[in-house]
Amino acid sequence: HPVAPLVSLHHLDVVEPVLPGQTRVAALRRLFEGPVRLDSAGVMQQSICYDVDKGRERKWTVAVAWGYAVQVVRGVMSPREVEMPTRTFLNWYRRADYTAYAFNTRPVARNPCQKAFVFYLASANGSTGGAAMTVTHYARHPGEAAHPTCKWKMEEPSAVERVVVYKRADPHLWDRAPRRNCCRVLPRKEGDGTMTVEVGLCRDGEISEPLSL
Repeated sequence: HPVAPLVSLHHLDVVEPVLPGQTRVAALRRLFEGPVRLDSAGVMQQSICYDVDKGRERKWTVAVAWGYAVQVVRGVMSPREVEMPTRTFLNWYRRADYTAYAFNTRPVARNPCQKAFVFYLASANGSTGGAAMTVTHYARHPGEAAHPTCKWKMEEPSAVERVVVYKRADPHLWDRAPRRNCCRVLPRKEGDGTMTVEVGLCRDGEISEPLSL
């Protein structure tokens, strides 16, 4: 997931819809009428944070590709690893040749406990212009295959039903490249199926990797 703006989309007639369970046209309409309209500079830009609660045996890595999808993975992964795309796609010649890309990739995790829980864009709200607040909602695709059994003694991400992300539009985002935005998982009550995340400028002394776990 390189730090680069989304400039164009190509060959949409031969690729799968950008959002599952929809036609190509419907998926693009949701993307462009929502996130692209609200904050085009921030679309699909990745922020990485952690949801850690020692008392509840929760150690999750959260990766937000704003306006597109949120991934929640059991355990703590380094930002360097998370920002590298997983090989869930083929190249133009439909071969699983990971040397054919102009960027580094990583293999799909073999450990069933490290399979990501993916939440796709469901809706986007907010006003346009300036530093307006945007609210994007993400949900799991109902047609997704069941996750394999995990034997780790850790709280299950399957308890999360939806993710809500708050982010202010930032017209100066690319003046700070290649520095990413930071994200923060906000506290929630036990039994609450909604994960709330805040995305924005990194605060003084803030890093994207927890100091102690």
